[in-house]
This record gives sequence, structure tokens and C-alpha cells, in this order.
Amino acid sequence: MEHYYTVLFEYISRMIALPDADQQSIRRSFKPVFVPRDTMLEKAGEVPGYHNFIVSGFMRNFHLDADGNEITTDLNDGPRFFTSYFHFVNRTVSNESLHCITDCELLRISRDEADVTAARSFTQKDYTIRILQDHLQKDKERINDMANLTAEARYAKFVSANPNIVRHVPLKYIASYLGITQRHLSRLRSEGPPGTSTQK
Repeated sequence: MEHYYTVLFEYISRMIALPDADQQSIRRSFKPVFVPRDTMLEKAGEVPGYHNFIVSGFMRNFHLDADGNEITTDLNDGPRFFTSYFHFVNRTVSNESLHCITDCELLRISRDEADVTAARSFTQKDYTIRILQDHLQKDKERINDMANLTAEARYAKFVSANPNIVRHVPLKYIASYLGITQRHLSRLRSEGPPGTSTQK
């Protein structure tokens, strides 16, 4: 399981220097977990109990609309932290579910343990703020794209930024995330952009 921590340390080190003491704290508080594909890691109607770091694999965050349709609001692969951020931070009941689309290698820290380690860590507060800022910026950008870009432009931008997701995640989840129908997305994928393959 050592490679789990190596990936996490490298990810954090891109934001802030991680002293040895904090590396040891992370080893104690983050637990390695293997989650099989198509597992609901956390379900709507519960208070999120963990902050998850994706070492490998593909996850999504979704909620149900008024008609019971799944609306994917976050879709990503590792390395990256992944949870229902607002509800995790505020300890409130979430309307969202976390779904491991593929087999996933994760490091998980509980909400209570995160509070304990924050009190003794030199860097946890700093990199947590950076992670939250990046998440909020991504949400803001997605909302702006949904309002101002055509479906074709949203898809082209997504393909450019997320080639691994395009290759490995089912079409229906990508379509939901981009706010277009699966049929429309299937047509866009068959037309290009160059270098992408069609996966139904």
C-alpha cells in the first residue's frame, strides 16, 4: 500500500512542501481502501463521513432531480481529493451520492480524524484551503460553461481536459455531467474531435 501514500504526497507537494512530520501524520490518519467498481461509497440522506483521495480509478458525485433522474455534478479520476465538500465540512445531511464507477484505490480520512490532525499538522490547513478553492473554482467554471457554451463546445473542452475519463467512463455519466442527452453526445463523439474513440 506504500504507493497509495507516494501518490498522495506527490499530489500535495505540487501545492505546498510537505514536512516529514506531516507525512507521518498522513500515514497514521489516512486509511488505504480498495473499492470494487459500481460501489456507492456514500449515499444521499447521510452525513458524509470521509474525505476521499483517489489514488486510481474513476468516481462521480450525483443527485436525483425532481423526476428521479441522476444528475452527475462531479466526475473525476485520480489523483484528486473527492467528497461532497459542503456537507462534509459542515457535517450536514447530503443530497448527493458518491459512486465508484470503476475499481478505485482510495485513501480515506474520517471527519473526526481530520479535525484531530488539523490541530497538529503544519500544512493540513493550507493544502485543505487550496483544495477547497480549486473545487469551488471548478464548480464556478462548470456553471459558466453550462450557461454560455454550446453542447459542442462543452464536449470539446471536456475531451481536451479529461482524455482518460472520455476513454474509461460510460457515455451516460459524461452526458449527464455536460448537461446534454446521451443521444446527442453519442453523435458528437462519432463526429470527433480527432484522436478520440467512441465508447458506448
